[in-house]
Amino acid sequence: MPHATRMPAIFFGHGNPMNAVQDNAYTRRWAALGAALPQPRAVLCISAHWYVPAAAVTANAQPRTIHDFGGFPRELHEVQYPSPGAPDLAARVAQLLASVPVGLDQGWGLDHGTWSILVHMYPNANIPVIQLSIDETKEASWHYEVARQLAPLRDEGVLIIGSGNLVHNLHTYSWGRHEAEPYDWAVRFETMARELLLAGNFAPLVAYETLGRDATLSAPTPEHYLPLIYVLAQHHKHEPVSFPVEGFDGGSISMLAVQLG
Repeated sequence: MPHATRMPAIFFGHGNPMNAVQDNAYTRRWAALGAALPQPRAVLCISAHWYVPAAAVTANAQPRTIHDFGGFPRELHEVQYPSPGAPDLAARVAQLLASVPVGLDQGWGLDHGTWSILVHMYPNANIPVIQLSIDETKEASWHYEVARQLAPLRDEGVLIIGSGNLVHNLHTYSWGRHEAEPYDWAVRFETMARELLLAGNFAPLVAYETLGRDATLSAPTPEHYLPLIYVLAQHHKHEPVSFPVEGFDGGSISMLAVQLG
């Protein structure tokens, strides 16, 4: 279905699940983005927290709110994000990714990588939302090539979101009450990534595992980094790249958001 406006594609650093219920600099920016962007027909989210050995898309009409974490206050476990699903969009995603066997999943719902952001962007939960899994058996270049096939959705009113963190190292995260300065290696990797993004030079970011020690410390496991790859694959030639949200949490979590268009 043609849409009047090409939707942007955005990667979000979602950070701590508590952002879902907090009012802070990050969540205020997410809310401002939701108000400023063209209203999407639907949202397709690639979340770090649906990292499984298969490609699948949520096809349920009423996806459940998944509380996929432990040790957090009851307030967070009580959050519900009752947005409708979009089985028609799920089928469209499977059609676009015809080269890959994509399961139409009825069991998953919306995990906190998705709803912790959307609860601020679209608090009325009135926009249909689906998730696409990240196949943990595939390398980053495979994800990039597959994700490029989703690009037509932007002209069909679909907001494509990747939710993870450019820098995500929980082993070095400062859990204390005092705000920690970001680690030198985290700042260096984010700075390099921003320079590559602004130059439109995505190939080194897809091959991030070749970028040395700073990259290894910043993305010690793939799942929070790969959602960025899905967003970069949506880039149109000469399209601007911007960073609507910036900052570090706990010294080793980058909250950077990357917007195309």
